Amino acid sequence: MFNIINSAVAQEAGAAAQAQSPLMSMVPLVLVFLVFYFLMLRPQKKKLEQEQEYLKALKVGDEVYTKAGILGKVQAVAPKVVTIEVENGGRLKILKSHIGGSAKEILENKAEKQEKK
Repeated sequence: MFNIINSAVAQEAGAAAQAQSPLMSMVPLVLVFLVFYFLMLRPQKKKLEQEQEYLKALKVGDEVYTKAGILGKVQAVAPKVVTIEVENGGRLKILKSHIGGSAKEILENKAEKQEKK
C-alpha cells in the first residue's frame, strides 16, 4: 500500500519538476494582445484616419454636423476653426476637431427611415 502512495507522490513531484518554458507561458498573453489589437485598436485607428482626411478636405458650402449635434453649412475654414451657418443666418465658430461628419449622411438616413414608415 505504501508503494502505491509513494509512487503517486513521486509522479506528482516529477510533473512539477518539468515546468513550462518561459516562452510557452507567454503565448496566451501574446494571443490576447493580438485579439485586442485586431478587434479594437486597428479599427479605431482607421476611423481616426478617415476623420482626419475628411477634416482636411472640408470646404465652404459643405453641410456638416458637430459632435454636439448641431447641423449647419460651412461658411469659412481656418486651420483650427470652422464657421458654420445655422438656421436663420446665425453663425457659429467651432473647433475643426469638433466636426462630426457630413450632414448629408444624417439627412439621407432620416429620409430613408421616413420612407419605410
